[in-house]
Amino acid sequence: MAQFFYHTLIGQIILMVLETLAVLVPLLIGVAYLTLMERKVMAAMQMRRGPNVNGLFGLLQAFADAIKMIFKETVIPAGANRALFLFAPFLTFSLAMLAWAVIPTGNGLAVANINVGILYLLAISSLGVYGMLIAGWASNSKYAFLGGLRSAAQMVSYEVSIGLVIVSVLLAVGSLNLNDIVLAQRHVWFCLPMFPMFIVFFISALAETNRAPFDLPEGESELVAGFFVEYSSLAFGLFFLGEYANMILMSAMVSILFLGGWMPPLGIAPFTWVPGPLWLICKILFCLFVFIWVRATFPRYRYDQLMRLGWKVFLPFSLLWMIGTAGFLMATGLLPQAGGVN
Repeated sequence: MAQFFYHTLIGQIILMVLETLAVLVPLLIGVAYLTLMERKVMAAMQMRRGPNVNGLFGLLQAFADAIKMIFKETVIPAGANRALFLFAPFLTFSLAMLAWAVIPTGNGLAVANINVGILYLLAISSLGVYGMLIAGWASNSKYAFLGGLRSAAQMVSYEVSIGLVIVSVLLAVGSLNLNDIVLAQRHVWFCLPMFPMFIVFFISALAETNRAPFDLPEGESELVAGFFVEYSSLAFGLFFLGEYANMILMSAMVSILFLGGWMPPLGIAPFTWVPGPLWLICKILFCLFVFIWVRATFPRYRYDQLMRLGWKVFLPFSLLWMIGTAGFLMATGLLPQAGGVN
């Protein structure tokens, strides 16, 4: 009996490791090529060629950048807290990877298909600010510290709006399970009845990931390069990978909450011939394209404009929409029962 239990436990551990690698390896490759995609798309918008030397059409540029970054010297400032200085990029990168444990790529296809998946994502995203704060403080630099404070204030401000938008979606679903949220959109994607919330969530995702036009923590004119100004080599690379992994994560959340996840636009052929995971990848790529499009189009906000948008526009609007959604569902008797999709 003990031997059977031992072999069963070993098998479960091996299966869990394989499932984790099946998510993390494509994610890391996707992060590498997202940097190339950004440079290529922005080059096309600005009538340039972009990377085109390393490999066919520049496809090996991402690996060339990675090798160069790995073999550079890691410079630690003399007055820095060495332990925290090195821990901060590792924390940021680890949290960006951990969040993918609950992202479903198909019906029931997730490393951990837990019933509180959306709360897990909120918790992980909330912890992300600690990596930036620690990096800013441990660098023993006023520029880095100001960048860390800016980042903390910005992420906290827009997490409130993101939370209220998610509550509006949960009211229509009746479940915290990401799989159930996708299945609830089998008739209509939530981006149609909740279009204003879809826009608020996407703009808040830009601010949450510190992307242009909300990249205030990295304002070159006043902060040089923000909270990671003192970082180099692999430590800087971990921050870089964490930022782009968070971009992919937020695009996946937009796809799951509002664009039907792995479901096709129409439940008829030839749309149903395409596997669900491919539909999810296509939707993530579309969201990432818009991320890059916004960066190439809009100028950076001032800090007071950033805070005004978060606290005086998005917060009251998303709160009113959430209350209105609850009232409408109660009045029409459409409020779903807690625990799953009806």
